[in-house]
Amino acid sequence: MKAFLALAVSWALAYSVQAQELAKGKVYLDVNKNGKLDKNERGIGAVAVSNGRDVVTTDKDGNYQLPVGSDNIIFVIKPSGYSMPLDENNHPKFYYIHKPNGSPASKYQAVAATGKVPAAINFALYQQAEDPNFSAFVFGDPQAYTEEELAFFKNGVINEISDKSIAKFGISLGDLVGDDLSLQPKYKSVISTMGLPWYNVMGNHDMNYDAKSDSLSDESFEHTFGPNNYAFNYGNTHFIVLDDIIYPNPRTGKGYLGGFRKDQLDFVENDLRNVAKDKLIVLAFHIPLYHENSDIFRNEDRQRLFDILAPFKHTLSLSAHTHFQRQYFYGQKDGWKQEKPHHEYNVGTTSGDWYSGELNEKGIPVSTMRDGTPKGYAILKIQGNQYSFDYKVVGKPAAYQIDLYSASVIPEKYTKRYPIYANFFIGKEGDKVRYRVNQGEWKDMDYVRENDPAFLNSLAKYDTANDLKTTRRPSNPEKSSHLWMVNLPKLKAGNYQIEVQAIDLFNRTHTATKTIDVR
Repeated sequence: MKAFLALAVSWALAYSVQAQELAKGKVYLDVNKNGKLDKNERGIGAVAVSNGRDVVTTDKDGNYQLPVGSDNIIFVIKPSGYSMPLDENNHPKFYYIHKPNGSPASKYQAVAATGKVPAAINFALYQQAEDPNFSAFVFGDPQAYTEEELAFFKNGVINEISDKSIAKFGISLGDLVGDDLSLQPKYKSVISTMGLPWYNVMGNHDMNYDAKSDSLSDESFEHTFGPNNYAFNYGNTHFIVLDDIIYPNPRTGKGYLGGFRKDQLDFVENDLRNVAKDKLIVLAFHIPLYHENSDIFRNEDRQRLFDILAPFKHTLSLSAHTHFQRQYFYGQKDGWKQEKPHHEYNVGTTSGDWYSGELNEKGIPVSTMRDGTPKGYAILKIQGNQYSFDYKVVGKPAAYQIDLYSASVIPEKYTKRYPIYANFFIGKEGDKVRYRVNQGEWKDMDYVRENDPAFLNSLAKYDTANDLKTTRRPSNPEKSSHLWMVNLPKLKAGNYQIEVQAIDLFNRTHTATKTIDVR
Protein backbone atom coordinates (compact mmCIF):
# COMPACT_ATOMS: atom_id res chain seq x y z
CA MET A 1 0.00 0.00 0.00
CA LYS A 2 2.80 2.44 0.96
CA ALA A 3 4.60 1.64 -2.28
CA PHE A 4 1.41 2.33 -4.24
CA LEU A 5 0.91 5.68 -2.48
CA ALA A 6 4.51 6.67 -3.15
CA LEU A 7 4.11 5.78 -6.82
CA ALA A 8 0.85 7.78 -7.01
CA VAL A 9 2.54 10.84 -5.46
CA SER A 10 5.45 10.62 -7.91
CA TRP A 11 2.98 10.40 -10.84
CA ALA A 12 1.11 13.46 -9.51
CA LEU A 13 4.31 15.45 -9.13
CA ALA A 14 5.48 14.49 -12.59
CA TYR A 15 2.12 15.47 -14.05
CA SER A 16 2.12 18.87 -12.28
CA VAL A 17 5.58 19.67 -13.65
CA GLN A 18 4.52 18.68 -17.14
CA ALA A 19 1.26 20.64 -16.87
CA GLN A 20 2.93 23.83 -15.69
CA GLU A 21 3.22 26.36 -18.50
CA LEU A 22 6.65 27.77 -19.21
CA ALA A 23 7.64 31.00 -20.90
CA LYS A 24 10.74 30.43 -23.00
CA GLY A 25 12.85 32.65 -25.16
CA LYS A 26 16.12 34.36 -25.77
CA VAL A 27 17.70 37.66 -24.81
CA TYR A 28 19.70 38.72 -27.84
CA LEU A 29 21.79 41.51 -29.31
CA ASP A 30 19.59 43.13 -31.95
CA VAL A 31 22.38 44.34 -34.24
CA ASN A 32 20.17 45.74 -36.98
CA LYS A 33 17.54 47.00 -34.49
CA ASN A 34 14.63 45.52 -36.40
CA GLY A 35 13.02 43.97 -33.32
CA LYS A 36 13.41 40.44 -34.66
CA LEU A 37 15.80 37.66 -33.76
CA ASP A 38 17.72 37.07 -36.98
CA LYS A 39 19.84 34.01 -37.65
CA ASN A 40 23.11 35.89 -37.34
CA GLU A 41 22.22 37.60 -34.03
CA ARG A 42 23.70 36.10 -30.90
CA GLY A 43 22.14 35.57 -27.51
CA ILE A 44 23.44 37.34 -24.42
CA GLY A 45 24.31 35.25 -21.39
CA ALA A 46 23.90 36.03 -17.69
CA VAL A 47 20.97 38.43 -18.19
CA ALA A 48 18.21 38.33 -15.57
CA VAL A 49 14.61 37.68 -16.67
CA SER A 50 11.60 37.59 -14.34
CA ASN A 51 7.91 36.71 -14.17
CA GLY A 52 7.40 39.21 -11.37
CA ARG A 53 8.43 36.79 -8.65
CA ASP A 54 10.99 34.30 -9.90
CA VAL A 55 14.23 35.56 -11.46
CA VAL A 56 16.43 33.44 -13.69
CA THR A 57 19.53 34.26 -15.72
CA THR A 58 20.06 33.37 -19.35
CA ASP A 59 22.51 30.62 -20.31
CA LYS A 60 25.58 31.31 -22.43
CA ASP A 61 23.39 31.38 -25.54
CA GLY A 62 20.88 33.82 -24.07
CA ASN A 63 18.14 31.26 -23.42
CA TYR A 64 15.79 31.34 -20.41
CA GLN A 65 12.60 29.70 -19.20
CA LEU A 66 10.19 30.72 -16.45
CA PRO A 67 6.92 29.35 -15.07
CA VAL A 68 3.81 31.37 -15.88
CA GLY A 69 0.25 31.32 -14.63
CA SER A 70 -2.86 33.20 -15.68
CA ASP A 71 -1.56 36.67 -14.74
CA ASN A 72 2.12 37.28 -15.39
CA ILE A 73 4.30 39.85 -17.06
CA ILE A 74 7.58 38.45 -18.31
CA PHE A 75 10.33 41.07 -18.40
CA VAL A 76 14.04 41.41 -18.90
CA ILE A 77 16.15 43.23 -16.30
CA LYS A 78 18.31 45.53 -18.39
CA PRO A 79 22.00 44.82 -17.76
CA SER A 80 24.62 47.54 -17.63
CA GLY A 81 26.16 48.32 -21.00
CA TYR A 82 22.93 47.72 -22.91
CA SER A 83 19.86 49.73 -23.83
CA MET A 84 16.33 48.58 -24.62
CA PRO A 85 14.15 49.38 -27.62
CA LEU A 86 11.76 52.28 -27.05
CA ASP A 87 8.23 52.74 -28.31
CA GLU A 88 6.93 55.94 -29.89
CA ASN A 89 6.61 57.44 -26.40
CA ASN A 90 10.22 56.65 -25.36
CA HIS A 91 8.81 53.91 -23.12
CA PRO A 92 11.19 50.94 -22.79
CA LYS A 93 9.98 47.76 -24.52
CA PHE A 94 11.22 45.20 -22.00
CA TYR A 95 8.18 43.08 -21.18
CA TYR A 96 5.52 40.72 -22.47
CA ILE A 97 2.09 40.64 -20.81
CA HIS A 98 0.68 37.13 -20.35
CA LYS A 99 -2.99 37.22 -19.37
CA PRO A 100 -4.66 34.38 -21.29
CA ASN A 101 -8.14 35.55 -20.29
CA GLY A 102 -7.38 39.26 -20.11
CA SER A 103 -8.15 41.59 -17.23
CA PRO A 104 -11.38 41.27 -15.23
CA ALA A 105 -14.29 43.41 -16.39
CA SER A 106 -13.72 47.03 -15.39
CA LYS A 107 -14.86 50.54 -16.28
CA TYR A 108 -11.20 51.28 -17.02
CA GLN A 109 -9.20 50.26 -20.05
CA ALA A 110 -7.15 47.17 -19.25
CA VAL A 111 -5.50 44.18 -20.89
CA ALA A 112 -7.32 42.14 -23.54
CA ALA A 113 -7.00 38.36 -23.58
CA THR A 114 -3.51 37.37 -24.75
CA GLY A 115 -4.24 33.67 -25.31
CA LYS A 116 -1.69 30.93 -24.91
CA VAL A 117 1.89 31.70 -24.09
CA PRO A 118 3.88 32.15 -27.33
CA ALA A 119 6.42 29.54 -28.37
CA ALA A 120 9.18 32.10 -27.79
CA ILE A 121 9.23 35.43 -25.92
CA ASN A 122 12.44 37.08 -27.04
CA PHE A 123 13.91 40.32 -25.74
CA ALA A 124 16.09 42.59 -27.84
CA LEU A 125 18.93 44.62 -26.40
CA TYR A 126 21.34 47.10 -27.96
CA GLN A 127 24.90 47.69 -26.83
CA GLN A 128 25.63 51.12 -25.40
CA ALA A 129 28.46 52.75 -23.47
CA GLU A 130 27.48 53.54 -19.89
CA ASP A 131 29.57 55.80 -17.71
CA PRO A 132 29.18 54.86 -14.02
CA ASN A 133 28.94 58.61 -13.38
CA PHE A 134 25.56 59.83 -14.63
CA SER A 135 22.39 61.72 -13.75
CA ALA A 136 18.66 60.94 -13.89
CA PHE A 137 15.56 63.09 -13.55
CA VAL A 138 13.23 62.18 -10.68
CA PHE A 139 9.67 63.53 -10.84
CA GLY A 140 7.27 63.31 -7.91
CA ASP A 141 3.51 63.11 -8.57
CA PRO A 142 2.62 64.74 -11.91
CA GLN A 143 -0.93 63.88 -10.75
CA ALA A 144 -3.03 65.54 -13.45
CA TYR A 145 -6.77 65.17 -12.86
CA THR A 146 -7.71 66.85 -16.14
CA GLU A 147 -6.25 67.58 -19.55
CA GLU A 148 -5.81 71.19 -18.43
CA GLU A 149 -3.59 69.98 -15.59
CA LEU A 150 -1.65 67.79 -18.01
CA ALA A 151 -1.01 70.99 -19.97
CA PHE A 152 0.14 72.69 -16.76
CA PHE A 153 2.57 69.80 -16.26
CA LYS A 154 3.90 69.99 -19.82
CA ASN A 155 4.14 73.76 -20.09
CA GLY A 156 5.09 74.44 -16.48
CA VAL A 157 7.63 71.67 -15.91
CA ILE A 158 8.75 69.78 -19.01
CA ASN A 159 9.05 72.84 -21.24
CA GLU A 160 10.96 74.64 -18.48
CA ILE A 161 13.80 72.11 -18.62
CA SER A 162 16.06 73.68 -21.23
CA ASP A 163 18.76 70.99 -21.19
CA LYS A 164 17.17 67.57 -20.98
CA SER A 165 20.40 65.89 -22.09
CA ILE A 166 21.94 66.28 -18.63
CA ALA A 167 20.16 63.02 -17.66
CA LYS A 168 20.29 59.53 -19.16
CA PHE A 169 16.70 58.69 -18.22
CA GLY A 170 13.88 59.70 -15.91
CA ILE A 171 11.64 58.21 -13.24
CA SER A 172 8.18 59.37 -12.16
CA LEU A 173 7.39 58.29 -8.60
CA GLY A 174 3.71 57.49 -8.97
CA ASP A 175 0.41 59.37 -9.12
CA LEU A 176 1.03 59.92 -12.79
CA VAL A 177 -2.63 60.95 -13.08
CA GLY A 178 -5.39 61.74 -10.63
CA ASP A 179 -7.85 58.80 -10.66
CA ASP A 180 -8.97 59.31 -14.27
CA LEU A 181 -7.10 56.37 -15.77
CA SER A 182 -8.09 57.40 -19.30
CA LEU A 183 -5.42 60.09 -18.89
CA GLN A 184 -2.62 57.54 -18.47
CA PRO A 185 -1.87 57.19 -22.21
CA LYS A 186 -2.00 60.99 -22.54
CA TYR A 187 0.46 61.37 -19.66
CA LYS A 188 2.68 58.81 -21.38
CA SER A 189 2.62 60.92 -24.54
CA VAL A 190 3.39 64.11 -22.61
CA ILE A 191 6.33 62.60 -20.71
CA SER A 192 7.73 61.32 -24.01
CA THR A 193 8.53 64.92 -24.94
CA MET A 194 11.41 64.71 -22.45
CA GLY A 195 13.10 62.69 -25.21
CA LEU A 196 14.53 60.19 -22.73
CA PRO A 197 13.81 56.60 -21.69
CA TRP A 198 11.28 56.96 -18.88
CA TYR A 199 10.40 54.61 -16.02
CA ASN A 200 7.11 54.92 -14.16
CA VAL A 201 6.08 53.97 -10.62
CA MET A 202 2.47 53.17 -9.76
CA GLY A 203 0.76 55.48 -7.26
CA ASN A 204 -2.49 55.25 -5.33
CA HIS A 205 -4.20 57.52 -7.89
CA ASP A 206 -3.12 55.19 -10.74
CA MET A 207 -5.12 52.20 -9.49
CA ASN A 208 -8.31 50.46 -10.62
CA TYR A 209 -10.50 51.30 -7.65
CA ASP A 210 -13.12 48.75 -8.71
CA ALA A 211 -10.61 45.92 -8.17
CA LYS A 212 -11.52 43.29 -5.58
CA SER A 213 -7.92 42.32 -4.79
CA ASP A 214 -4.58 44.10 -4.72
CA SER A 215 -3.10 41.90 -7.44
CA LEU A 216 -5.79 43.22 -9.83
CA SER A 217 -5.60 46.92 -8.88
CA ASP A 218 -2.86 47.50 -11.45
CA GLU A 219 -4.61 46.23 -14.60
CA SER A 220 -4.89 49.63 -16.32
CA PHE A 221 -1.38 50.59 -15.28
CA GLU A 222 -0.09 47.33 -16.77
CA HIS A 223 -2.00 47.96 -19.99
CA THR A 224 -0.25 51.32 -20.48
CA PHE A 225 3.11 50.93 -18.74
CA GLY A 226 3.76 47.21 -18.23
CA PRO A 227 4.92 45.73 -14.92
CA ASN A 228 4.67 47.83 -11.78
CA ASN A 229 7.42 45.80 -10.07
CA TYR A 230 10.62 45.55 -12.09
CA ALA A 231 14.32 46.37 -12.10
CA PHE A 232 17.08 47.63 -14.38
CA ASN A 233 20.77 48.46 -14.26
CA TYR A 234 22.69 51.51 -15.39
CA GLY A 235 26.41 51.92 -14.81
CA ASN A 236 27.22 50.55 -11.36
CA THR A 237 23.69 51.14 -10.06
CA HIS A 238 20.80 48.71 -9.74
CA PHE A 239 17.31 50.25 -9.73
CA ILE A 240 14.26 48.48 -8.31
CA VAL A 241 10.78 49.90 -8.97
CA LEU A 242 7.97 48.75 -6.67
CA ASP A 243 4.25 49.30 -6.20
CA ASP A 244 3.90 49.84 -2.45
CA ILE A 245 0.13 50.38 -2.29
CA ILE A 246 -2.04 47.55 -0.97
CA TYR A 247 -5.65 47.91 -2.13
CA PRO A 248 -8.16 47.34 -0.68
CA ASN A 249 -6.69 47.90 2.77
CA PRO A 250 -6.61 44.39 4.29
CA ARG A 251 -7.23 45.82 7.77
CA THR A 252 -10.39 47.74 6.96
CA GLY A 253 -11.55 46.58 3.53
CA LYS A 254 -11.63 50.22 2.45
CA GLY A 255 -9.03 52.60 1.06
CA TYR A 256 -5.40 51.54 0.78
CA LEU A 257 -2.41 50.73 2.99
CA GLY A 258 1.27 51.22 2.33
CA GLY A 259 3.13 47.93 2.07
CA PHE A 260 4.14 45.04 -0.15
CA ARG A 261 2.68 41.63 -0.98
CA LYS A 262 4.83 38.60 -0.32
CA ASP A 263 5.36 37.93 -4.04
CA GLN A 264 6.75 41.47 -4.49
CA LEU A 265 9.31 41.02 -1.73
CA ASP A 266 10.12 37.56 -3.10
CA PHE A 267 10.92 39.31 -6.38
CA VAL A 268 13.24 41.77 -4.63
CA GLU A 269 15.01 38.94 -2.82
CA ASN A 270 15.35 36.82 -5.97
CA ASP A 271 16.48 39.81 -8.02
CA LEU A 272 19.20 40.87 -5.57
CA ARG A 273 20.73 37.38 -5.56
CA ASN A 274 22.14 38.31 -8.97
CA VAL A 275 23.47 41.74 -7.93
CA ALA A 276 26.99 42.40 -6.68
CA LYS A 277 27.10 43.58 -3.08
CA ASP A 278 29.20 46.65 -3.94
CA LYS A 279 26.61 48.12 -6.31
CA LEU A 280 24.43 51.06 -5.38
CA ILE A 281 20.83 49.88 -4.91
CA VAL A 282 18.21 52.55 -5.62
CA LEU A 283 14.60 51.71 -4.78
CA ALA A 284 11.76 53.77 -6.24
CA PHE A 285 8.21 53.57 -4.86
CA HIS A 286 5.36 55.94 -4.10
CA ILE A 287 4.41 55.93 -0.40
CA PRO A 288 7.27 56.67 2.02
CA LEU A 289 8.42 53.85 4.30
CA TYR A 290 8.31 56.20 7.27
CA HIS A 291 6.55 54.40 10.10
CA GLU A 292 5.47 56.98 12.67
CA ASN A 293 1.94 55.71 12.05
CA SER A 294 1.64 52.00 11.26
CA ASP A 295 -1.82 52.69 9.85
CA ILE A 296 -0.01 54.25 6.87
CA PHE A 297 2.68 51.64 6.14
CA ARG A 298 2.78 48.00 7.22
CA ASN A 299 5.75 47.55 9.53
CA GLU A 300 6.40 43.89 8.77
CA ASP A 301 6.76 44.58 5.05
CA ARG A 302 9.29 47.32 5.62
CA GLN A 303 11.20 45.02 7.97
CA ARG A 304 11.46 42.23 5.42
CA LEU A 305 12.65 44.74 2.81
CA PHE A 306 15.31 45.96 5.24
CA ASP A 307 16.34 42.35 5.94
CA ILE A 308 16.77 41.71 2.21
CA LEU A 309 18.85 44.88 1.80
CA ALA A 310 21.07 44.11 4.81
CA PRO A 311 24.09 42.79 2.81
CA PHE A 312 24.20 45.90 0.59
CA LYS A 313 26.26 48.81 1.92
CA HIS A 314 25.16 51.39 -0.65
CA THR A 315 21.41 51.99 -0.78
CA LEU A 316 18.92 54.80 -1.39
CA SER A 317 15.13 54.96 -1.48
CA LEU A 318 13.07 57.47 -3.48
CA SER A 319 9.41 58.20 -2.71
CA ALA A 320 6.81 60.93 -3.28
CA HIS A 321 3.06 60.91 -2.33
CA THR A 322 3.15 63.51 0.48
CA HIS A 323 3.40 66.71 -1.60
CA PHE A 324 6.13 68.05 0.63
CA GLN A 325 9.85 67.32 0.77
CA ARG A 326 11.65 65.45 3.53
CA GLN A 327 14.75 63.40 4.26
CA TYR A 328 14.25 60.21 6.28
CA PHE A 329 17.05 58.18 7.87
CA TYR A 330 16.33 54.68 9.19
CA GLY A 331 18.59 53.31 11.89
CA GLN A 332 18.78 50.17 13.95
CA LYS A 333 15.83 51.25 16.11
CA ASP A 334 13.78 51.17 12.89
CA GLY A 335 14.90 47.65 11.99
CA TRP A 336 17.74 48.70 9.67
CA LYS A 337 20.63 46.29 10.24
CA GLN A 338 23.62 48.40 9.30
CA GLU A 339 25.52 51.01 11.28
CA LYS A 340 25.08 53.57 8.49
CA PRO A 341 21.39 54.59 8.29
CA HIS A 342 19.29 53.98 5.21
CA HIS A 343 18.38 57.23 3.47
CA GLU A 344 14.97 57.81 1.92
CA TYR A 345 14.49 61.00 -0.08
CA ASN A 346 10.82 61.95 -0.13
CA VAL A 347 10.92 64.08 -3.27
CA GLY A 348 8.94 67.25 -3.90
CA THR A 349 6.31 67.06 -6.63
CA THR A 350 5.99 68.36 -10.17
CA SER A 351 2.32 69.12 -9.47
CA GLY A 352 3.37 70.98 -6.33
CA ASP A 353 0.34 71.46 -4.12
CA TRP A 354 -2.05 69.89 -6.65
CA TYR A 355 -1.86 72.77 -9.17
CA SER A 356 -3.17 75.26 -6.61
CA GLY A 357 -2.56 78.92 -5.85
CA GLU A 358 -2.22 82.04 -7.93
CA LEU A 359 -1.20 81.91 -11.58
CA ASN A 360 2.27 82.90 -12.73
CA GLU A 361 3.04 85.02 -15.78
CA LYS A 362 2.43 81.98 -18.03
CA GLY A 363 -1.00 81.30 -16.57
CA ILE A 364 0.18 78.22 -14.65
CA PRO A 365 -0.56 77.74 -10.92
CA VAL A 366 2.45 78.52 -8.72
CA SER A 367 1.47 75.53 -6.57
CA THR A 368 3.99 75.87 -3.73
CA MET A 369 3.85 72.79 -1.51
CA ARG A 370 2.40 73.03 1.98
CA ASP A 371 5.81 72.91 3.70
CA GLY A 372 6.99 75.89 1.64
CA THR A 373 8.92 73.85 -0.94
CA PRO A 374 8.36 75.32 -4.41
CA LYS A 375 7.13 73.06 -7.20
CA GLY A 376 10.04 71.24 -8.87
CA TYR A 377 11.91 68.01 -9.46
CA ALA A 378 15.09 66.24 -8.39
CA ILE A 379 18.21 65.45 -10.35
CA LEU A 380 19.81 62.28 -9.00
CA LYS A 381 23.58 62.34 -9.53
CA ILE A 382 25.52 59.10 -9.28
CA GLN A 383 29.28 58.64 -9.09
CA GLY A 384 30.07 54.92 -9.14
CA ASN A 385 28.19 53.60 -6.13
CA GLN A 386 27.80 56.99 -4.42
CA TYR A 387 24.95 59.45 -4.92
CA SER A 388 23.91 63.03 -4.41
CA PHE A 389 20.97 65.02 -5.69
CA ASP A 390 19.84 68.53 -6.52
CA TYR A 391 16.35 69.90 -6.17
CA LYS A 392 15.51 72.15 -9.12
CA VAL A 393 12.74 74.68 -8.57
CA VAL A 394 10.72 75.15 -11.75
CA GLY A 395 11.38 78.50 -13.40
CA LYS A 396 14.23 79.45 -11.06
CA PRO A 397 18.03 79.33 -11.41
CA ALA A 398 19.73 76.14 -10.23
CA ALA A 399 21.34 78.11 -7.37
CA TYR A 400 17.93 78.85 -5.83
CA GLN A 401 18.02 76.40 -2.92
CA ILE A 402 17.00 78.63 0.01
CA ASP A 403 13.98 80.90 0.30
CA LEU A 404 14.39 83.84 2.69
CA TYR A 405 11.35 85.40 4.32
CA SER A 406 11.46 88.65 6.23
CA ALA A 407 10.21 92.20 6.09
CA SER A 408 12.04 94.39 3.58
CA VAL A 409 11.48 97.67 5.44
CA ILE A 410 11.89 97.68 9.22
CA PRO A 411 11.65 100.46 11.83
CA GLU A 412 14.97 101.04 13.60
CA LYS A 413 13.26 101.02 17.01
CA TYR A 414 12.00 97.42 16.66
CA THR A 415 14.57 95.50 14.58
CA LYS A 416 15.03 92.83 17.26
CA ARG A 417 11.35 91.95 17.01
CA TYR A 418 11.64 91.00 13.33
CA PRO A 419 12.50 87.41 12.34
CA ILE A 420 14.15 86.12 9.20
CA TYR A 421 13.27 82.60 8.07
CA ALA A 422 15.32 80.37 5.78
CA ASN A 423 13.56 77.48 4.06
CA PHE A 424 16.39 75.21 2.85
CA PHE A 425 14.55 72.95 0.43
CA ILE A 426 16.72 69.81 0.68
CA GLY A 427 17.74 70.48 4.28
CA LYS A 428 17.18 68.35 7.36
CA GLU A 429 17.45 68.71 11.10
CA GLY A 430 21.12 68.90 12.11
CA ASP A 431 22.29 70.79 9.01
CA LYS A 432 24.44 73.86 9.67
CA VAL A 433 22.61 77.02 8.61
CA ARG A 434 24.17 80.41 9.43
CA TYR A 435 23.58 84.07 8.68
CA ARG A 436 25.58 87.26 8.68
CA VAL A 437 24.82 90.94 8.26
CA ASN A 438 26.88 93.05 5.83
CA GLN A 439 29.60 90.38 5.65
CA GLY A 440 30.07 90.43 9.41
CA GLU A 441 30.48 87.48 11.74
CA TRP A 442 28.65 84.26 10.86
CA LYS A 443 26.07 83.23 13.46
CA ASP A 444 23.94 80.09 13.70
CA MET A 445 20.25 80.13 12.88
CA ASP A 446 17.80 78.04 14.92
CA TYR A 447 16.17 74.94 13.43
CA VAL A 448 12.39 75.15 13.93
CA ARG A 449 9.46 72.84 13.19
CA GLU A 450 6.93 75.44 12.13
CA ASN A 451 4.67 76.26 9.24
CA ASP A 452 6.52 78.11 6.51
CA PRO A 453 5.54 81.79 6.89
CA ALA A 454 5.73 82.48 3.14
CA PHE A 455 3.24 79.67 2.51
CA LEU A 456 0.98 80.98 5.28
CA ASN A 457 1.11 84.38 3.63
CA SER A 458 0.01 82.94 0.27
CA LEU A 459 -2.79 81.03 1.99
CA ALA A 460 -3.98 84.16 3.79
CA LYS A 461 -4.59 85.83 0.43
CA TYR A 462 -7.36 83.29 -0.10
CA ASP A 463 -8.66 83.15 3.45
CA THR A 464 -8.96 86.94 3.79
CA ALA A 465 -10.00 87.68 0.19
CA ASN A 466 -12.59 90.38 -0.38
CA ASP A 467 -12.83 89.54 -4.09
CA LEU A 468 -13.64 86.18 -5.65
CA LYS A 469 -10.57 84.00 -6.28
CA THR A 470 -11.29 81.47 -9.01
CA THR A 471 -8.03 79.48 -8.72
CA ARG A 472 -7.71 76.56 -6.35
CA ARG A 473 -7.04 77.46 -2.72
CA PRO A 474 -3.75 75.99 -1.47
CA SER A 475 -3.91 73.15 1.04
CA ASN A 476 -3.63 73.69 4.75
CA PRO A 477 0.01 73.96 5.87
CA GLU A 478 2.33 71.14 6.94
CA LYS A 479 5.12 71.89 9.41
CA SER A 480 8.37 72.10 7.48
CA SER A 481 11.25 69.75 8.23
CA HIS A 482 13.77 72.15 6.67
CA LEU A 483 13.14 75.58 8.22
CA TRP A 484 15.46 77.84 10.21
CA MET A 485 14.89 81.27 11.80
CA VAL A 486 16.53 83.98 13.86
CA ASN A 487 15.46 87.38 15.09
CA LEU A 488 17.44 90.24 13.60
CA PRO A 489 19.96 91.99 15.88
CA LYS A 490 19.65 95.65 16.84
CA LEU A 491 20.43 97.67 13.71
CA LYS A 492 20.77 101.38 13.08
CA ALA A 493 19.06 103.07 10.16
CA GLY A 494 20.53 102.08 6.80
CA ASN A 495 20.59 99.36 4.15
CA TYR A 496 21.76 95.88 5.11
CA GLN A 497 22.51 92.71 3.21
CA ILE A 498 21.46 89.57 5.04
CA GLU A 499 23.36 86.51 3.79
CA VAL A 500 22.39 82.95 4.70
CA GLN A 501 24.65 79.95 4.18
CA ALA A 502 23.55 76.31 4.42
CA ILE A 503 25.61 73.13 4.14
CA ASP A 504 23.71 70.12 2.78
CA LEU A 505 24.10 66.42 3.58
CA PHE A 506 26.65 66.10 0.74
CA ASN A 507 28.82 68.85 2.28
CA ARG A 508 27.95 71.37 -0.43
CA THR A 509 27.42 75.02 0.47
CA HIS A 510 24.36 77.00 -0.65
CA THR A 511 23.76 80.71 -0.15
CA ALA A 512 20.93 83.23 -0.38
CA THR A 513 20.82 86.97 0.23
CA LYS A 514 18.19 89.58 1.03
CA THR A 515 18.44 93.35 1.39
CA ILE A 516 16.53 95.13 4.14
CA ASP A 517 16.02 98.81 4.72
CA VAL A 518 16.07 99.97 8.36
CA ARG A 519 14.46 103.37 8.90
